[in-house]
Amino acid sequence: MRYLLAAAAFAAIVFTIATSLTQVQSHQRGVVRRFGRILDFKPEQGLYIGLPWGIDRVDLVDMRDRTISVGFTDKAQESDDIPPGEMLTGDHNLVVVRASINFRVREAEAEKFVLQAGNVDGFVARAAESLLAEWIAGRTVNDVLRRGKIELPAFLHENLQDRLKDYDLGIDIGTASITELDPPRQVKPAFERVGTAQNEIETKISAAEQQANEKRSVAATKTYEMRRQAQAYANVELVKARADAHSFRTRLAQYQELSRTNPDYLNTLWQEEMKAVYAKMRDEGRVELLDNFLSEGGLNITQFPLQPKKK
Repeated sequence: MRYLLAAAAFAAIVFTIATSLTQVQSHQRGVVRRFGRILDFKPEQGLYIGLPWGIDRVDLVDMRDRTISVGFTDKAQESDDIPPGEMLTGDHNLVVVRASINFRVREAEAEKFVLQAGNVDGFVARAAESLLAEWIAGRTVNDVLRRGKIELPAFLHENLQDRLKDYDLGIDIGTASITELDPPRQVKPAFERVGTAQNEIETKISAAEQQANEKRSVAATKTYEMRRQAQAYANVELVKARADAHSFRTRLAQYQELSRTNPDYLNTLWQEEMKAVYAKMRDEGRVELLDNFLSEGGLNITQFPLQPKKK
């Protein structure tokens, strides 16, 4: 009997120690519930000694990043029913989508996560699926397949946290990625052919645009060269015109000065110039009608009225 009591006492001591000790790892935080009430104190890394026999219940929360997969699965592909992750686009086509969502528990709100730990993954998955459906339903199948893997991750990251705030889960949404975004397997070959054709069209359009840009570049170069030549010619002509104007002003000043000293100077000069002009015209056979007024001294056009031609 004495040995039995000793064994019972030893077992009670061991049970008491076992139920009062909790080891908290470096990546964990503890949430202590005493008689069901959550304590403000959250044990960190190390050995936590609490009240035994279930008075203190310690829930260990992993603070590392968590990842869940949302949407289409390989098992769903084998089913004849409409699988999760198969969504309708804005132009009434089906696509299958699978996303990966990363989130982390807020250290200061670990108790909120503990209270709903069994539902957190489900809440995140449902909210992410609703956002995926909204984004896909607002676009055509071509836009979804071509831009979805680029634009959807940012859309999920920006809106998923706000969508979950009413659940008060005590988590922060991290990165999101689209791991699969394709047409249903029954029509995937047809979509691939369409995609190939669209790529060929885009390639030809790109080549045409490149060729057009090259021609525009050549035309711009020619235009620049023509403008440069025209400007150079205009500059040369302007210099010539200014030189001629300067020469004319110089000669005019000379003529004005000479006309003051010799009133008949300009008249004499004009007659000499005109005689030279008409003499040249006569040599070229262009003044037959004026032959009657040609003399040994040249063309005489100072006789008014004109004298009859001498016989």
